[in-house]
Amino acid sequence: MESLRLLSGQEMPVVGLGTWPLKGVQCKQVLREALGLGYTHIDTAWIYENHKEIGEYLQEADVPRGDLFITSKIGKDYLSYDNTMAQIDEILTDLRVDHIDLLLIHWPSDDVPMEETYRAFNKIHSAGKALSLGVSNFSVEQLKQAMALSNAPVCVNQIKYHPAHEQREVLDWCHQNYIVVTAYSPLGKDRILDDLLLTEIAQNHGKTAAHICLKWLRQLGMIIIPKASSRSHLQANLDVFDWNLSESEMDRVNGMYET
Repeated sequence: MESLRLLSGQEMPVVGLGTWPLKGVQCKQVLREALGLGYTHIDTAWIYENHKEIGEYLQEADVPRGDLFITSKIGKDYLSYDNTMAQIDEILTDLRVDHIDLLLIHWPSDDVPMEETYRAFNKIHSAGKALSLGVSNFSVEQLKQAMALSNAPVCVNQIKYHPAHEQREVLDWCHQNYIVVTAYSPLGKDRILDDLLLTEIAQNHGKTAAHICLKWLRQLGMIIIPKASSRSHLQANLDVFDWNLSESEMDRVNGMYET
């Protein structure tokens, strides 16, 4: 699995398993299939309510902790100092680990000052409970504020990104400041996968429209965390390494939804 080096020095696999809304037996089944196919990057969040299933499966399967990159997130309504400190301990307990690789603020809060959240994040990082820190759904201005408050590098901004939902200003700014961007919902909605342009490009490569979305994001320099619940889709989501879109194909996808 290819990886990107974060500002913290950690290596983050470029394809991860998005685990929302997996729960219960299905969550464990998907984890078994994904890890068997070579996934090592698991993306979850406290609000997904699946930490216990993930932790139980990883223990049952006896997966070495050092082989995994686990991302979790503090919920938007729990960003006060006390709630953040309580939530990280709950995350670690449920996942049955002593640290996570990447801790994110799930969404910026309008109610809790970012200074308060970062007082907790700085303590969490210094205690070794999260090896890298990042954010999710942050604008450029919010990223600047986070960087000023964090003692550790702000390594990642996880944002919604697909051909019908570009955030090029945020992406470009993150790249300029060596912040890795993770694209969630990388396949958009069904209408994206039925798009005639994506279908045409896919046919040229013997791929699917979903492959084109994922490869486009990878060639833009992003980490991708597509959701999948079947072995065939999990396997297909890994097919982004040994082929490339041409410059003209990238440009055509870039302009798909421009008005």
